[in-house]
Amino acid sequence: MSEAAVHDPPRERFEQVFGTHREAVLGYLLRRTGSSHDAADLLADTFLVAWRRLDEIPCGPETRPWLYGVARRVLANHRRGEGRRHALADRLRTELAESAVPGPEPEYGDSAAARVFRELPEQDRELLSLVAWEDLDTAQIAVVLGCSRNAVRIRLHRARKRFSKLLTQPSPATVRGEVSHEDV
Repeated sequence: MSEAAVHDPPRERFEQVFGTHREAVLGYLLRRTGSSHDAADLLADTFLVAWRRLDEIPCGPETRPWLYGVARRVLANHRRGEGRRHALADRLRTELAESAVPGPEPEYGDSAAARVFRELPEQDRELLSLVAWEDLDTAQIAVVLGCSRNAVRIRLHRARKRFSKLLTQPSPATVRGEVSHEDV
């Protein structure tokens, strides 16, 4: 390490290394990844290691190869992680295909209650779904929604009230004198 580099404060030394070698290391990573987003993340990880090991970075013409070595190891870790994520995703897809897990949303059907439920605002449907389909209590719903238990109680009371009001109102078909299949 040169005498000038030893006397530089760490931040200045890092900024000098980063400013001088950022483009070269980014190019190295871009040529080895399929995504500019991945390359940018890997660049950040590479220079994070450089910051942590600032005293180990050689000066002069040795700096860039040292950074390439760090980038190479960061890239290898990234690829191993991607491999694990893909293997896990494949395993989960297989398990879900083989299990009897209900679909993302229960069938509404075409009952009066189902039609009324679909007419409710999204927030009301979510609250009522968390109670009926997910079997959560107000404390658990508060965690899901990121609000207080009291707010959940109030919102749930209002949602149930709106649902009940819509359910007891005559449907437009009934008002016009039409008969539905359920009425027969």
